Amino acid sequence: MGIPWEVIGLTGDLWQSLWLTIRLALATTTILILIGLPLAQFLNNCRWRGIVFLEALVTLPIVLPPTVIGFYLLVAFAPQNLPGWLWERLTGHPLVFTFSGLVVGSVIYSLPFAVQPFQSALKAVPLEVREAAMICGATPLQTFWHVTLPLARRGIGVGVTLSFAHTIGEFGVVLMLGGNIPGVTRVASIALFDEVQKLNYAAAHAFALVLLAISFTALLTIGLLQRKKDPAE
Repeated sequence: MGIPWEVIGLTGDLWQSLWLTIRLALATTTILILIGLPLAQFLNNCRWRGIVFLEALVTLPIVLPPTVIGFYLLVAFAPQNLPGWLWERLTGHPLVFTFSGLVVGSVIYSLPFAVQPFQSALKAVPLEVREAAMICGATPLQTFWHVTLPLARRGIGVGVTLSFAHTIGEFGVVLMLGGNIPGVTRVASIALFDEVQKLNYAAAHAFALVLLAISFTALLTIGLLQRKKDPAE
Protein backbone atom coordinates (compact mmCIF):
# COMPACT_ATOMS: atom_id res chain seq x y z
CA MET A 1 0.00 0.00 0.00
CA GLY A 2 1.20 3.50 -0.76
CA ILE A 3 1.53 6.27 1.78
CA PRO A 4 -1.81 8.11 2.20
CA TRP A 5 -0.44 11.54 1.30
CA GLU A 6 -3.90 13.08 0.86
CA VAL A 7 -4.34 13.54 4.60
CA ILE A 8 -6.38 16.65 5.53
CA GLY A 9 -6.34 17.69 1.90
CA LEU A 10 -2.57 17.98 1.46
CA THR A 11 -0.75 16.53 -1.53
CA GLY A 12 2.49 14.60 -1.42
CA ASP A 13 4.39 17.68 -2.62
CA LEU A 14 3.17 19.70 0.36
CA TRP A 15 4.09 16.98 2.84
CA GLN A 16 7.48 16.74 1.17
CA SER A 17 7.96 20.49 1.64
CA LEU A 18 6.92 20.23 5.28
CA TRP A 19 9.36 17.39 5.94
CA LEU A 20 12.12 19.35 4.21
CA THR A 21 11.34 22.33 6.44
CA ILE A 22 11.49 20.22 9.59
CA ARG A 23 14.84 18.77 8.49
CA LEU A 24 16.10 22.30 7.88
CA ALA A 25 14.86 23.50 11.28
CA LEU A 26 16.46 20.53 13.07
CA ALA A 27 19.80 21.01 11.30
CA THR A 28 19.77 24.76 11.88
CA THR A 29 18.84 24.44 15.56
CA THR A 30 21.55 21.85 16.18
CA ILE A 31 24.21 24.10 14.66
CA LEU A 32 22.89 27.11 16.58
CA ILE A 33 23.23 25.20 19.85
CA LEU A 34 26.83 24.29 19.03
CA ILE A 35 27.93 27.79 18.02
CA GLY A 36 25.36 29.90 19.86
CA LEU A 37 26.14 28.81 23.42
CA PRO A 38 29.90 29.51 23.21
CA LEU A 39 29.19 32.77 21.40
CA ALA A 40 26.66 33.84 24.04
CA GLN A 41 29.15 33.03 26.80
CA PHE A 42 31.87 34.98 25.00
CA LEU A 43 29.63 38.02 24.49
CA ASN A 44 28.64 37.95 28.17
CA ASN A 45 32.20 37.71 29.48
CA CYS A 46 34.14 39.86 27.02
CA ARG A 47 35.20 43.21 28.46
CA TRP A 48 36.50 44.71 25.21
CA ARG A 49 34.64 47.91 24.39
CA GLY A 50 34.40 46.98 20.74
CA ILE A 51 32.32 43.91 21.58
CA VAL A 52 29.24 46.06 21.01
CA PHE A 53 30.00 45.94 17.26
CA LEU A 54 30.03 42.14 17.31
CA GLU A 55 26.76 42.11 19.25
CA ALA A 56 25.24 44.50 16.70
CA LEU A 57 26.42 42.23 13.87
CA VAL A 58 24.88 39.16 15.53
CA THR A 59 21.62 41.04 16.12
CA LEU A 60 21.45 42.56 12.62
CA PRO A 61 19.21 39.83 11.08
CA ILE A 62 16.39 40.88 13.42
CA VAL A 63 16.03 44.29 11.78
CA LEU A 64 17.43 43.64 8.30
CA PRO A 65 14.91 42.59 5.62
CA PRO A 66 15.30 38.84 4.90
CA THR A 67 15.62 39.48 1.17
CA VAL A 68 18.62 41.73 1.82
CA ILE A 69 20.31 38.97 3.82
CA GLY A 70 19.43 36.43 1.16
CA PHE A 71 20.76 38.64 -1.64
CA TYR A 72 24.14 39.22 0.00
CA LEU A 73 24.46 35.53 0.89
CA LEU A 74 23.60 34.65 -2.71
CA VAL A 75 26.35 36.97 -3.93
CA ALA A 76 28.88 35.76 -1.34
CA PHE A 77 28.24 32.08 -2.05
CA ALA A 78 28.42 32.42 -5.83
CA PRO A 79 31.24 30.25 -7.24
CA GLN A 80 33.16 33.30 -8.51
CA ASN A 81 33.44 34.78 -5.00
CA LEU A 82 35.78 33.51 -2.28
CA PRO A 83 33.28 31.87 0.15
CA GLY A 84 31.45 30.11 -2.67
CA TRP A 85 34.69 29.14 -4.39
CA LEU A 86 36.14 27.67 -1.19
CA TRP A 87 32.96 25.69 -0.52
CA GLU A 88 32.94 24.27 -4.04
CA ARG A 89 36.62 23.31 -3.80
CA LEU A 90 36.04 21.55 -0.47
CA THR A 91 32.78 19.77 -1.29
CA GLY A 92 32.74 19.53 -5.06
CA HIS A 93 29.37 21.25 -5.48
CA PRO A 94 28.10 24.85 -5.21
CA LEU A 95 26.40 26.14 -2.08
CA VAL A 96 23.59 28.14 -3.69
CA PHE A 97 20.36 26.37 -4.64
CA THR A 98 21.18 23.41 -2.37
CA PHE A 99 19.92 22.20 1.00
CA SER A 100 23.35 22.94 2.49
CA GLY A 101 22.98 26.53 1.35
CA LEU A 102 19.61 26.74 3.08
CA VAL A 103 21.19 25.52 6.31
CA VAL A 104 23.98 28.11 6.16
CA GLY A 105 21.52 30.90 5.39
CA SER A 106 19.11 29.78 8.11
CA VAL A 107 21.88 29.65 10.71
CA ILE A 108 22.92 33.22 9.92
CA TYR A 109 19.33 34.47 9.80
CA SER A 110 18.23 32.74 13.02
CA LEU A 111 21.44 33.37 14.98
CA PRO A 112 20.12 36.26 17.14
CA PHE A 113 16.95 34.33 17.97
CA ALA A 114 19.15 31.73 19.65
CA VAL A 115 22.03 33.84 20.99
CA GLN A 116 19.96 36.50 22.77
CA PRO A 117 17.91 34.01 24.87
CA PHE A 118 21.13 32.08 25.53
CA GLN A 119 22.81 35.27 26.77
CA SER A 120 19.92 36.07 29.10
CA ALA A 121 19.82 32.52 30.47
CA LEU A 122 23.58 32.40 31.10
CA LYS A 123 23.59 35.86 32.73
CA ALA A 124 20.84 34.74 35.10
CA VAL A 125 23.11 32.12 36.71
CA PRO A 126 24.39 33.76 39.94
CA LEU A 127 28.06 34.70 39.85
CA GLU A 128 28.60 33.36 43.38
CA VAL A 129 27.46 29.89 42.29
CA ARG A 130 30.01 29.82 39.48
CA GLU A 131 32.73 31.17 41.77
CA ALA A 132 31.93 28.53 44.37
CA ALA A 133 32.37 25.80 41.78
CA MET A 134 35.79 27.14 40.79
CA ILE A 135 36.82 27.50 44.43
CA CYS A 136 36.03 23.80 44.80
CA GLY A 137 38.51 23.05 42.02
CA ALA A 138 36.38 23.09 38.88
CA THR A 139 37.93 24.53 35.74
CA PRO A 140 36.08 27.25 33.80
CA LEU A 141 35.01 24.64 31.23
CA GLN A 142 33.79 22.24 33.94
CA THR A 143 31.93 25.07 35.65
CA PHE A 144 30.25 26.05 32.38
CA TRP A 145 29.32 22.45 31.51
CA HIS A 146 28.27 21.13 34.92
CA VAL A 147 26.99 24.25 36.69
CA THR A 148 26.05 27.06 34.30
CA LEU A 149 24.34 25.02 31.59
CA PRO A 150 22.10 22.98 33.95
CA LEU A 151 20.99 26.11 35.79
CA ALA A 152 20.33 27.94 32.51
CA ARG A 153 18.54 25.01 30.86
CA ARG A 154 15.07 26.63 30.72
CA GLY A 155 16.32 29.80 29.05
CA ILE A 156 18.42 27.71 26.69
CA GLY A 157 15.30 25.71 25.89
CA VAL A 158 13.53 28.96 25.00
CA GLY A 159 16.32 29.87 22.58
CA VAL A 160 16.28 26.42 21.01
CA THR A 161 12.49 26.46 20.55
CA LEU A 162 12.46 30.03 19.24
CA SER A 163 15.18 29.36 16.66
CA PHE A 164 13.40 26.17 15.53
CA ALA A 165 10.10 28.01 15.11
CA HIS A 166 11.80 30.93 13.36
CA THR A 167 13.39 28.57 10.84
CA ILE A 168 10.00 26.97 10.14
CA GLY A 169 8.63 30.35 9.06
CA GLU A 170 11.53 31.55 6.91
CA PHE A 171 10.70 32.80 3.43
CA GLY A 172 12.84 35.59 2.01
CA VAL A 173 16.27 34.18 2.85
CA VAL A 174 15.54 30.64 1.68
CA LEU A 175 13.85 31.86 -1.51
CA MET A 176 16.78 34.10 -2.46
CA LEU A 177 19.45 31.57 -1.56
CA GLY A 178 17.77 28.29 -2.49
CA GLY A 179 15.14 29.11 -5.06
CA ASN A 180 12.15 26.82 -5.43
CA ILE A 181 13.42 23.33 -6.29
CA PRO A 182 10.98 20.54 -5.31
CA GLY A 183 12.48 18.13 -2.80
CA VAL A 184 15.65 20.20 -2.50
CA THR A 185 14.91 23.80 -1.51
CA ARG A 186 11.11 24.19 -1.66
CA VAL A 187 10.34 24.68 2.02
CA ALA A 188 6.87 24.98 3.55
CA SER A 189 6.56 28.77 3.29
CA ILE A 190 7.44 28.72 -0.41
CA ALA A 191 5.10 25.79 -1.06
CA LEU A 192 2.28 27.69 0.64
CA PHE A 193 2.99 30.74 -1.52
CA ASP A 194 2.90 28.53 -4.63
CA GLU A 195 -0.54 27.18 -3.70
CA VAL A 196 -1.86 30.71 -3.26
CA GLN A 197 -0.36 31.74 -6.59
CA LYS A 198 -2.20 28.80 -8.21
CA LEU A 199 -5.44 29.95 -6.49
CA ASN A 200 -5.59 26.57 -4.75
CA TYR A 201 -7.00 28.08 -1.59
CA ALA A 202 -8.31 24.81 -0.13
CA ALA A 203 -4.84 23.26 -0.05
CA ALA A 204 -3.28 26.56 1.06
CA HIS A 205 -5.76 26.81 3.93
CA ALA A 206 -5.11 23.23 5.08
CA PHE A 207 -1.33 23.70 4.85
CA ALA A 208 -1.48 27.03 6.66
CA LEU A 209 -3.37 25.35 9.50
CA VAL A 210 -0.60 22.77 9.85
CA LEU A 211 2.03 25.51 10.01
CA LEU A 212 -0.13 27.47 12.45
CA ALA A 213 -0.36 24.42 14.72
CA ILE A 214 3.42 23.96 14.67
CA SER A 215 4.04 27.63 15.44
CA PHE A 216 1.45 27.70 18.23
CA THR A 217 2.97 24.59 19.80
CA ALA A 218 6.40 26.22 19.72
CA LEU A 219 5.09 29.40 21.38
CA LEU A 220 3.24 27.34 23.98
CA THR A 221 6.46 25.47 24.75
CA ILE A 222 8.32 28.77 25.19
CA GLY A 223 5.60 30.05 27.54
CA LEU A 224 5.73 26.89 29.65
CA LEU A 225 9.52 27.03 29.84
CA GLN A 226 9.45 30.65 30.97
CA ARG A 227 6.76 30.09 33.62
CA LYS A 228 7.93 26.74 34.99
CA LYS A 229 10.03 26.92 38.13
CA ASP A 230 12.19 24.46 39.93
CA PRO A 231 10.62 22.78 42.98
CA ALA A 232 13.11 24.48 45.27
CA GLU A 233 12.11 27.94 44.10
